[in-house]
Amino acid sequence: MLSLGSALAADKIEFWTFSMKPKFTPYYETLVRNYESANPGVKVEWVDFPWDIIQTKLVTRIVAGTPPALVNLNVPWADEFARDGLLTPVDSLLADARPRYLASTLEDLTFGGKTYGFPMYSNVAVIAYNTQIFKAAAIPHAPRDLDEQLLFARQIAARTGKAGLCPALSKIDGLMMQQGLAVIKDGKAVFNSPAHIALIRKLADTYKAGGLLKDSLFAEDNFPAAIDAYKGGRLGMLLAPPTAVKRIESDARDIYAITDVAPAPLGPTGIADGGWLIHFAVPKNVDARLLPAVGKFARYLTNDANQLAFAKQASVYPAMAHAANDPFFTTVPPGAGAAEKAVSAGAVSMPHSHTLYVAGITDYDELRRYLVKAVEAGVTGKQDIKQALDQAVAIWNKKLASQRSH
Repeated sequence: MLSLGSALAADKIEFWTFSMKPKFTPYYETLVRNYESANPGVKVEWVDFPWDIIQTKLVTRIVAGTPPALVNLNVPWADEFARDGLLTPVDSLLADARPRYLASTLEDLTFGGKTYGFPMYSNVAVIAYNTQIFKAAAIPHAPRDLDEQLLFARQIAARTGKAGLCPALSKIDGLMMQQGLAVIKDGKAVFNSPAHIALIRKLADTYKAGGLLKDSLFAEDNFPAAIDAYKGGRLGMLLAPPTAVKRIESDARDIYAITDVAPAPLGPTGIADGGWLIHFAVPKNVDARLLPAVGKFARYLTNDANQLAFAKQASVYPAMAHAANDPFFTTVPPGAGAAEKAVSAGAVSMPHSHTLYVAGITDYDELRRYLVKAVEAGVTGKQDIKQALDQAVAIWNKKLASQRSH
């Protein structure tokens, strides 16, 4: 009997999520129950942590040699953990399920030629716009690229006195990358090129013309200010995930009634705005004998049916191609309101969704603050744009050089 006991003990799969309780407790408890009844002898344990402590907990457990079998991570975390040798590549565990995931999601999780996770869900932005403001400003259609977004924003300001757009300028690095402009090249900061300066100048011109919403424009998270302005009829366009359109529906029915929705422009890179992939990774030091069972459970956890069920509840998009093409996401019912249109507008962009961030840099958030400060000085006219970007590049390169020498 002893050997049977140890086999059962070995087949305990512990998986971690972040910030899923209490909303998704029924979803995960049902999933675990179903898996256990279909796989006698396998015990699955679900643990949920707040998102801001899961990384610390994970490192502690990996170092102690008792990691969970699977853990929810976002792409920048996975990149950092993979670089530090704290994750196990999952190429062999993806097995025949690999072609069923959207290619863009697997690309996001491939570092140094190896794949480090089972993609679960992502999000994308759509453009919600106030049709009355558009009409008053004589704008004929939704914007098709960033230049049109800024042009329309200036037009809205000139003709209605309202702001047109509220870009998330604290994430200017992501916007640069989406526009095909590198932030770092060959280990050096390069965001002071003529093309980068031209991008910031367009933003500055639009700011000066009153086209950008000034509330919290450079705040770490300016979304609350943007959605409040939109709900109050003070903003022409809102770039946001489809869930935001639902919020407009419940909080500001009058504005919702005159809201239409379009897919957010992809940018010259063909990359959608607002992608943020969440996946399940396998930490280092998971018992090698358990890995086949872990792979099997991970494929189940992220299969089409489970991703679809989760995505519908969470108002996010599945990372599995078949689930992402489900009629729930792709068809707009007759007489649909903006909220339903937002879901299918996002589905159009989902295959183009990537998590945009700068990989491989220590203390990246601190560096980004210098970039945002420089952009703020340039956009608001406090400093010459080239001078502000040159200064930030110099700070970055000094810090990057000292990182390389260590």
